[in-house]
Parts: sequence; C-alpha cells; structure tokens
Amino acid sequence: MKKKIEILAPAKNLIQGIAAINSGADAVYIGAPHFGARSNATNSIEDVAELVQYAHLYYAQVFVVINTILYDDELETCRKLIWKLYEIGVDALIIQDMAILELDLPPIVLHASTQANNRDADKIKFLKGAGIKRVVLARELNLHQIKEISDAADVELEFFVTGALCVSFSGNCYMSVANGERSANRGSCAQNCRLPYNLIDGNGDTLIKNSHLLSIKDFDVSDQIPNLIEAGICSFKIEGRLKDIVYVKNNVSYLRQKLDDFLSKNSDTFTKASSGTCTYSFDSALDRTFNRGYTDYFVNERNNAIGSWESPKSKGQYIGKLIQTVGNSYEIENGHLLNNGDGLCFINDNNEAEGIYVNRAENGFVYPNVLKEIKDGTFIYRNNDAAFIKIVEREDSAVRKISTSLLLTENENGFELKATDEDGNVSIVALEHPKEPTKSNESIADNFKINLAKTGFTPYTADQIDIVFTQNWFIPISKINEMRRMVYEQLTTIRLANYHREEHQIVKTSHPYPETKLDFTYNVANKVARKFYERHGVTEIEKAFELQWDPGKSRVMTTKYCIKYELEKCPKYHRETMDTKLKEPLVLKQGELEYKLKFNCKPCEMEIWEKDAEFEIEED
Repeated sequence: MKKKIEILAPAKNLIQGIAAINSGADAVYIGAPHFGARSNATNSIEDVAELVQYAHLYYAQVFVVINTILYDDELETCRKLIWKLYEIGVDALIIQDMAILELDLPPIVLHASTQANNRDADKIKFLKGAGIKRVVLARELNLHQIKEISDAADVELEFFVTGALCVSFSGNCYMSVANGERSANRGSCAQNCRLPYNLIDGNGDTLIKNSHLLSIKDFDVSDQIPNLIEAGICSFKIEGRLKDIVYVKNNVSYLRQKLDDFLSKNSDTFTKASSGTCTYSFDSALDRTFNRGYTDYFVNERNNAIGSWESPKSKGQYIGKLIQTVGNSYEIENGHLLNNGDGLCFINDNNEAEGIYVNRAENGFVYPNVLKEIKDGTFIYRNNDAAFIKIVEREDSAVRKISTSLLLTENENGFELKATDEDGNVSIVALEHPKEPTKSNESIADNFKINLAKTGFTPYTADQIDIVFTQNWFIPISKINEMRRMVYEQLTTIRLANYHREEHQIVKTSHPYPETKLDFTYNVANKVARKFYERHGVTEIEKAFELQWDPGKSRVMTTKYCIKYELEKCPKYHRETMDTKLKEPLVLKQGELEYKLKFNCKPCEMEIWEKDAEFEIEED
C-alpha cells in the first residue's frame, strides 16, 4: 500500500480553515472553545462542525488542539468537550496532558502535541504503547535523530515544515509565568522571547544593547521534504494559528506544489492524503508573507546563526539595495517590483528595524509616506506586498476541484447520468423523458458535453464526458442541466456518507515509562496525570511549574539556541577563531527583568534562569 503524505495547515477560524482546504491542505488543525495553546484562537463547536463537513468532502481531516495542561477542576469539562468533538466528526485530538488518556473517552484518535516535548525515541515508543497514534516531533531534532525515532517506534510522525519557532523546547518555557503569571502551557504565552534585551557579562560590562537576543528566525525546511519523508515523516505541519488568511493560503499553496512535485516523481511509493486538485491565481513564495528570515534550525545539525536580533517583526521579501536618495524619493535596486501601498523594511545604524510605506512607485523610484535618512547600499525588504495581498485575499484565488467522469446513457424510461469521482464514488440520476430523435437525426452530443462540463461553483470538474446512445436522441438543455445539478448534489451526499474516520479506543496499560523520576518540566498539573504516571512505574513526580514557582530563583527555559554560538564564542564550534572567552555568568536585562544564562556544552543546550538563581558555571 502506498504511504500517504500530508500537508497540515493551521486554522485560526472557520474561514481560514476553509481557505486552507481550498489551497490544498490535506488536514487542518484548529482550536475548540477551550484548552488550546493559543487562547486567542478559539472556535465554537458549530464552526468546528462546519469545517469538518467541508474538509471531509475532500477527504481531508480536521484535528482539534486540546494541548494545554489541565487543572483538576477542568477535567470533567474537558471530557465533555471531547465527546462533543467526537460527535461532530472530528478526526483526532492533539494533546499534551496525559490525564486525557485516563478519562472516559470516545474512540477518537489521539496525537501527542509537540508541547509534550517529543525528542526521545524511548518516550515516543511509550506513547505509542499508551495508545497515541501520531507524535508531533520536537523541532530541534535533526534528520538522523528523526530516522532513529522512526526506526524505533512504529507510530505516525509529524514535523513542522514552515512558520515561527519557539526558542524554548516546546512545553518547557516558563518565562510568561515568571514575568506576569501567564502560562504558555495554558495558552497565554507573553512572548518574552521577542523583547529587546541588553547582554551583560560577568564583569558587569554591557556587550550588546537593546537587541532581541532571544528572537530567532522562522522555520523553513521545505527543501528537505524528500529527506524528511525518507527519515519517516508522514505529515508536514505549518505553524500559524494566529496568522492571517494570506499567510495560510500562501504557505499551503507553496507546499502543495512542492509536495505534488515529489509525489509525481515517487508515485509508486507515496500518494497524497486527500482528494482534489488546486489551481491558483497567484505565484506563492514563502517570503511574500510574514517571516523573520528563514533557518533550517537543526535539521541539518547546527551550522549557521539563527538569531533575528534586529526585530521580532516580519522582515518580508528582499528587494534590493538602496542606490541613492533623490529629492523626496528613493532609487532602489529592482524598484520596478514595488507597488503603491507596499510596506518596506530596513535595518538602521542602531541595528534596529524601521519601516516606511510606499505612497507612489514610479519608474523604479519610490516616494514614501515619510522620507527617512537611509544609507546608500542598505538592504531593503518588502514586508507588506499590497498587490499580492489583494490577489490572495480573493476567495477565488485558490480553487480546489474533485475530478469526475460523466456517462450519459439511455434506459427503458428515458435517460441516465452517472458521475464517478476520483475516489471511486458513484452517483446516478435518472430522467424519465420520451425518446425522440433529433431533427434530421443529427447528433447534438457536443452540445450535451458543453453543458455537462459547466460544473461552475460546485467542488467538481467533469474531466471526461461520454455519451452512449443507440440513436441521436433529443433532450432539452434544461433537462441536461437539471441532471448535472442533481448528480453532483447526490455525489456530495455520497462522498460524505462514504468518508471513513479512523477510530481508536484507548485501553489503559501499565508498561513502564522510560523515567522513574519526573521534574517540573513534565508539566504534571493534576491528580489524574499523576495517577497515569504512577501506574506506569514513576515513583517521584514534581508539580508543574505553574503550581510551585519559586519567584526569582527558577529555571524558566531550556533551549538548543545558544547566544555564545551566535556571538561566535562557542568553545566547541569556534575554538580555533575565538580570541577571548566570555566572562560568565552572562545576563539578559530588560528594564526590571533580568535573567542569567547557563551553558551546558555537552548536550549543546542553554538554560535561562531568574536573576537570584545560583548555579555552577560549567567549564568549557
């Protein structure tokens, strides 16, 4: 059997979910009324149900995120919500809290969220044994690690392919709690990592001022799709449940075309995961919508700087260098690409991002809303492509159609129209009508075909139309149109009825968890999750950070990102070129906020601690 490869798109709401499906997504993930890790992207049960119906028509799936940690008094509400989601046809839930596996659940498929910090083969094998059908892998993994996990654990593997990166290991960032008692694990990330900081060394000297030192570039491993599939990935996830509809359509269409190219060359082994073919009225490119510049992170090991220190905002698409300022305008390389209403971005002398709007673009010259002093040679980016946005926002800019063949034949009482779709579903409608030959017995089959092909705003195309008559019969065009309309309406009903939703009933197990002691990073926030781990052999369990925060002294983040590496002061990678070592501890300071940095060179990780924490500085 061919392996299905999936594009999984974010849906902030129903409209964006439908747009993602129309743009070629094989599945979408969306928030419900509660318990999603994006508290600003909730949706009603009714809207989720409508999205399910729309997606299932194309044999695409809908996954709902229930990926916050849960408190004891929320478990019953969560259980009732899960039953409602099952009843409206949701295909799977994406979860973090293991308490969910202890609840009285319907037979709904469960996926382990990346918030569960899935980067260890033994843990992923455990999750498979506990009933998890798919694991969303940590973004910090490289190709070799993904392959090792795939070889060790017979479970579906999902991996992010484009979008924003959390600088922390997912599920292990507690900066929002420590700096304002908001919890990222409860859906309320305060984005402390995107703030500007000063970097101060152990001598008290300020090394860097007012830079976004924890802000990193966005993720793009779309060119690694073949390698990731070979490593075992079956689902490619786009980050962005808070992004706009243009971002969603641009990312999905770009990846759809990339993946389709791969599938066409490997059709003996792999196939797409849903139905239909898309057409677009725009040329997709990732850098034409929100991005901070791109990195492949650690997929190909640690190899380049990944910080986006100038600004956490969108950098956009590189246009060219500023040639010169002329009067009240700028002459810019490739300025002919710019349009009225575009937003431009550049990095000023203070290494800060600044922006201007294009009031008028004419003959390669740009007339901005505000003329700013910009050095000749400065790189200019477009982070608001007005013409592109206008095209993509149109509902008909991405259209998805299911291929069908039509067969018009005669029967005893008149005529019959049969529609067969690309998945083998068949719809037949009959027309009782007297059989009368055409005048002069001439064939009008071509006229019939022209009208049968008019599928209009239906989700179908008639790619093959055959007419098999014993004579040249006459049928009024109005009846032909009526048969076409009825056969497709009926085909929609048949497709939805024939949709197969995979189901899986969780059965409690007691196979051993890979660890017997769990610290706060395992995010155990309720008694039921504690019971789950205890049944699997865990003997010591710390409470979640949110329940035991020790102000001023706590570790608030662990990350693969390393400020020493960014500064080319890493004793492992820059030993040959490093002139002096940094005096530690390094400190990040932003107003009253202050964090200490600890570098664990053996696992190649950096920890962020609150200012009053005490720890030993590891020798290089």
